[in-house]
Amino acid sequence: MAAAMASEMVEAADAAATEDSGMDDWASALAEQNDNTTVNAAAAGVFQPLSKVEPASTRNDIDMILDIPVQMTVELGRTKIAIRNLLQLAQGSVVELDGMAGEPMDVLVNGCLIAQGEVVVVNDKFGIRLTDIITPSERIRKLNR
Repeated sequence: MAAAMASEMVEAADAAATEDSGMDDWASALAEQNDNTTVNAAAAGVFQPLSKVEPASTRNDIDMILDIPVQMTVELGRTKIAIRNLLQLAQGSVVELDGMAGEPMDVLVNGCLIAQGEVVVVNDKFGIRLTDIITPSERIRKLNR
């Protein structure tokens, strides 16, 4: 019986040691979390919140994209045509477009309407004189249609 009591006391001591090591695991995890909080606080000093970014730095951000090429298209008009009629086209054929004579041409950048204008000829080359710039709010309104 004394042996049984001794065995129970050893088991109780082992259980207490296991609980202490579990507490040590929690203590080390909390310490690690506190260390990370300190690192994050230091990083917060390096990185400014977005609300404190000054407008002058925005100009530098825009400079980064100024050399990116975009596709600009001037559209006289559009039409839908059946393949049968398309195959019958020959040199000298006339295709009627939905644009009216004297109506402004659409200026598209990457397929998005940004302006309207009129055709001009300069040194035997076609060009377009912009007559109306589409505002961002108008562009959004046209996308919702």
